[in-house]
Amino acid sequence: IRIFKSGLPQGDLDVLFSNIDDIVKVNSRFLHGLQETASREEDQVQLIGNLFLEFQEELEQVYKVYCASYDQALLLVDTYRKEPELQREIQGIIEAVVPQAGSSGLSFLLVIPLQRITKYPLLLQKILENTLPDASAYPVLQRATHALQDVNANINEYKRRKEVASKYTKVEQLTLRERLARINTHTLSKKTTRLSQLLKQEAGLVPRTEDKEFDDLEERFHWVSLCVKETKNNVAAYLDNLEAFLHFRPQECDLDVGGGPVVQYCSLTRDLQLQAFPEFKRRLEGLVWQPLCSLAKTLAGPQNLIKKRLDKLLDFERVEEKLLEVGSVSYEEEVARHTYQALNSMLVAELPQFNQLAMQWLRQILCTFVALQRDLAKQVLQRAEGSLAQLPHHHIPELAFRKLVEDALGQTSHQLHSFQKNFEKVLPPPTIQPLLPGAERQVQALLSRYGPGKLYQVTSNISGAGTLDLTLPRGQVVALLQNKDTKGNSSRWLVDTGGHRGYVPAGKLELYRVVPRDKELRGQAGPHEDSRHLTPEPTPVPVSSVPTMTQVVAVYPFLARSSHEVSLQAGQPVTVLEAQDKKGNPEWSLVEVDGQRGYVPSSFLARAPSPAPWGWSLPS
Repeated sequence: IRIFKSGLPQGDLDVLFSNIDDIVKVNSRFLHGLQETASREEDQVQLIGNLFLEFQEELEQVYKVYCASYDQALLLVDTYRKEPELQREIQGIIEAVVPQAGSSGLSFLLVIPLQRITKYPLLLQKILENTLPDASAYPVLQRATHALQDVNANINEYKRRKEVASKYTKVEQLTLRERLARINTHTLSKKTTRLSQLLKQEAGLVPRTEDKEFDDLEERFHWVSLCVKETKNNVAAYLDNLEAFLHFRPQECDLDVGGGPVVQYCSLTRDLQLQAFPEFKRRLEGLVWQPLCSLAKTLAGPQNLIKKRLDKLLDFERVEEKLLEVGSVSYEEEVARHTYQALNSMLVAELPQFNQLAMQWLRQILCTFVALQRDLAKQVLQRAEGSLAQLPHHHIPELAFRKLVEDALGQTSHQLHSFQKNFEKVLPPPTIQPLLPGAERQVQALLSRYGPGKLYQVTSNISGAGTLDLTLPRGQVVALLQNKDTKGNSSRWLVDTGGHRGYVPAGKLELYRVVPRDKELRGQAGPHEDSRHLTPEPTPVPVSSVPTMTQVVAVYPFLARSSHEVSLQAGQPVTVLEAQDKKGNPEWSLVEVDGQRGYVPSSFLARAPSPAPWGWSLPS
């Protein structure tokens, strides 16, 4: 292996020689034991038998791994033969080191471990044949011969399981056309037979195979998968929020406050924004997000195997029924029977280890996340030490400072609450949440199909966790199909989005209030009106809803559709220049917003209350 390292990548060496280092270590110890038996000729045969029994488990563990990857190694050797220059270099190295390999080259070296483990039972059998049955070593040799035969049988079975697993572990991303192209009479016959078997089980006509050990492992695996998926979603949301936080830079705003703590705050914030937080984000993506994505990908293989096991279980149960009724099965049915047994045995043997390793991986990721947070906090405190000493309240004890901040924030919160109450007295309460862009047709389709009493609106973003759960944005309108799931859980409702059906949390839905068309056009149709209403016909008696040159507030958001209009944000202060358009229509007002002038719907504006002056500042 050391000779090949200079010419082959490490990945190729891992495939070619697998765990050959472990095999060498075990055989070195085994050889040392054999050499020690030579000094005791009278008990040598018995000592050899005992030595094989002692190394039985170790030999099986190391050789089964090597034998399972042997076919992959041969495929890699075949690829080398297609590159003449590389093949000549490999052949030259082998002939120089192992002349007896001849033209077989690399294949000669790779097959030696397989030949050795298969020769052990043959050699023991030969020794047994030349040992008298009444000799004291005869029973030991018998046990050793049977033990090594079992080792080879177990290796073959392990290799077969791995081949079955590798066949069904592959997750193929096929288009609908490719899936349809694979359908033939054989696949249709298999799927029909499985469906028939499943229906008979559901109807209670045939018993269902119970395997509590596997069911427990499968439940544990799905729990691990759910933990990984939820953690990945949470970290993704955390990264999105961090990205939004990094875009928000208050230190670059003109606060119109000269000197003092504000300058220190801006300097510290600028330093953190340019160095500490970007470095934290980079480490978070490399040490948490990428390993988490890799962990999520590793779950795909076992998930596919578990699904395939269910299909093979239906085949197995059908074959077992036929075996009881007829007494014999065809070759294909026997293969299906063995395939299920191989899949089930492998999953029962390896799922516990996989679940344990996956949880250790996830635990390490979470510990890394916590460590990164701790490092960030420590770094921020170190950078802030110089600035903190120059702030006016640095001498106040921590408890007193907390009380000071709480009192100041409580006072400000009360002032904001009073302002909100005054503002709500002026604003009409919104009847519905704003619809998503382009959702009118979908709402009309649901309304005509289910009626207004069945329509609900999503109050906050929903992220589906299960296969039947929907992922919906805030504001989506859905139709209620059933107010509970199949298990009777009333907190999960079955809904129709107009294109997909699935379950959503009932607590994130509220009844959608359908607004009549004429009222909708008057109250909030401004953003949805056709462009031909930009300059409506003048009315006979213009009535000004908002006085000219008045400071008002935007009630609803409005998106400008032409250069004659100006966009608004809800709650944004607006100055009304003219309470009508050029044709005297009071439904449109000429306003000024942030130095820009344009028309907006008059119904989108309201007079702002004039509360008492408010604000807050920390006492000196």
